[in-house]
Amino acid sequence: MSTWDEPLGRGPHPTLGAKTAKALEEKLDLRTLGDLLRYYPRRYDRRGDLTDLALLREGEQATVQARVLDAKRRTVPPRQGRRRMDLLEVTVTDGTGRLHLTFFNQGAYHQTRLTPGRLAMFSGKVSTFKGRRQLDHPQYELLDEDGSEVDRARAYADELIPVYPAVKGMDSATIGRAVELALGVADSLPDPLPPAVLGGRIAIADALRRIHRPQSDQDIGSARRRLKWDEAFVLQLALARRRRDAESLPAVPRPGVDGGILDAFDAQLPFTLTDGQREVGGLLAERLDSAHPMHCLLQGDVGAGKTLVALRAMLRVVDSGGQAVMLAPTEVLAQQHHRSIGAMLGALGRAGQIDGAERATRIALLTGSMGAAARREALLDAASGAAGIVVGTHALLQEHVSFADLGLVVVDEQHRFGVEQRDALRAKAADGRPHVLVMTATPIPRTVAMTVYGDLDVVALTQLPAGRAPVSTHVVPAKDKPHYLSRAWERIREEAARGRQAFVVCPRIGDGDSAEDAQGAGEEGERAPLSVLEIAARLAEGPLSDLKVEVLHGRMAPDDKDAVMGRFSAGTTDVVVSTTVIEVGVDVPNATVMVIMDADRFGVSQLHQLRGRVGRGQLPGLCLLVTESEEGSPARERLDVVASTTDGFVLSQEDLRMRREGDVLGDAQSGRSSLRLLTLLKDEKIIEEARERAAAYLAEDPELTAHPPLADALEELLPEERAEYLDKA
Repeated sequence: MSTWDEPLGRGPHPTLGAKTAKALEEKLDLRTLGDLLRYYPRRYDRRGDLTDLALLREGEQATVQARVLDAKRRTVPPRQGRRRMDLLEVTVTDGTGRLHLTFFNQGAYHQTRLTPGRLAMFSGKVSTFKGRRQLDHPQYELLDEDGSEVDRARAYADELIPVYPAVKGMDSATIGRAVELALGVADSLPDPLPPAVLGGRIAIADALRRIHRPQSDQDIGSARRRLKWDEAFVLQLALARRRRDAESLPAVPRPGVDGGILDAFDAQLPFTLTDGQREVGGLLAERLDSAHPMHCLLQGDVGAGKTLVALRAMLRVVDSGGQAVMLAPTEVLAQQHHRSIGAMLGALGRAGQIDGAERATRIALLTGSMGAAARREALLDAASGAAGIVVGTHALLQEHVSFADLGLVVVDEQHRFGVEQRDALRAKAADGRPHVLVMTATPIPRTVAMTVYGDLDVVALTQLPAGRAPVSTHVVPAKDKPHYLSRAWERIREEAARGRQAFVVCPRIGDGDSAEDAQGAGEEGERAPLSVLEIAARLAEGPLSDLKVEVLHGRMAPDDKDAVMGRFSAGTTDVVVSTTVIEVGVDVPNATVMVIMDADRFGVSQLHQLRGRVGRGQLPGLCLLVTESEEGSPARERLDVVASTTDGFVLSQEDLRMRREGDVLGDAQSGRSSLRLLTLLKDEKIIEEARERAAAYLAEDPELTAHPPLADALEELLPEERAEYLDKA
């Protein structure tokens, strides 16, 4: 009986030789029998149509049936950097023409088989050398003279040849030979899935044989259906266990109170909540009422009102006697949240002040650049509980930051934070189990939500608040039509004449000392990405010389950044030329134009986030994507997709389609992706069914004792260190 974790080249019945096993480990990180058998072909080639020699074309993959005319060996003397080579040169004919075959080394072996007059099939890629058509080191099969070889020849030509992902020093053929040996023990491997969840799919040994050595396209299809199901089911089982474990932990309920700050806040809102905001708010209230920790992902398109929903959840916790903290990835965003939350709460956020409401709380801001006095005051407000809401950056994670009763952690733009950072903030709750709400303005495809975030409650805001103006988006081909770019600057001047403002975004700073500049310097002969300092100077001296232009980037002092945004928010600055520091959270309703330079340097989701900085009030927005990429190129395709729709959920599907999905369980925790065949975009039905079946199976067998190989498969997918990674995430 073999096992999936049996080391290659070792164990009671070694499948491979020690030398091959070592090479597979060093070159491809394939250590076990399971690793090798799950190293699937990238594609399948056919040897090629059975072709007359007279019809062969250079570069085609061909199979020919021909008779050997002669076979001659010769030795090529050694040259600098190359050893002596033994060549066998064979000439064959089928009566319509001649073909030359060259075999490198092992000439004596092939010469004994390919004797003059011998009939055989030869397959390979046709090339030309010194005017002669030839096949280099072709595959071949000797034929008998019994007259039944035509069908056999055609079957040989049509045979599927697996092509494996190869690296230097480990080619596809070598991998294929190792897999062939491993398939010899496939029948003795335990099936990782119990019969109850297979649903009529083929056995695992059959699936492995069909994926590695298919006899037909149908074999490949049935094998992929079984192997995809394994990946989906085991992954969803892992996530179902995590949901169950999380639901069993205790936490302090935060039910809120009637007549509290939340009720007063709702009463003073100058607008009506959208149906989506009410629905999500009700769901979060239910989770906060629970005696188990809420762990929820709130996703919403740009401008859908996520901050308002999060604030209402924070006020519910404050009304319950606890504190809420909001963690933001940048100081600009933290300061923006502090200002916007203060503006929304008004007197309800000024407890202890003359103009504070009778029932109010205090909002504290904690960032790394604060002065000593302001920092001490913020720390005291957090530690004493005087501040019901604390907003901050990474400074919140420092050891000396403490809270009186931390009940809710809100993480904005959660993908910007490392696992350890989020875990450090959660640990500041007295029991280490606060309710957690993570937010993202990057809409997530449903299949990704069911896998990457499958252990969280995922809720979405898809409805925009009433009164939000539309944003039109256009691609500006600056290289082909430079007058289009001139027109873009005219549009900014026209908007400024109406009292409106604009953003201009560049990929890098331009001071030569930043990470963006180091990464974007460009290869030899390639123009470096446009920079903030370069474009700001060009605009201030040229097409926008009559406007007030300022710069904003991550290397500026925090007070300087805040001052720039303060002047822009107040309307005294017409144009801000910035890096992506304004990508999220910046809210200036009077900004109506967004010009993104070298837009092809940004991803689909990032462009959508940047576009969301305009059209935030009742004024229509305009986003111009400036590029020098050629029409029809992949970069231009991305921009055309962004210009075609403002629906972030549609864009998220397109974004997933255009890029690799990566490892849904964290690539840093594993040398290879967890998903080898399953694709999040195409296999939604499989993922949905696996999610339902995994939950049902876990309810019947919570400890996974009925079928031990399933527990082993789960451990292989999610060993202890990766489980800890997901737990923190």
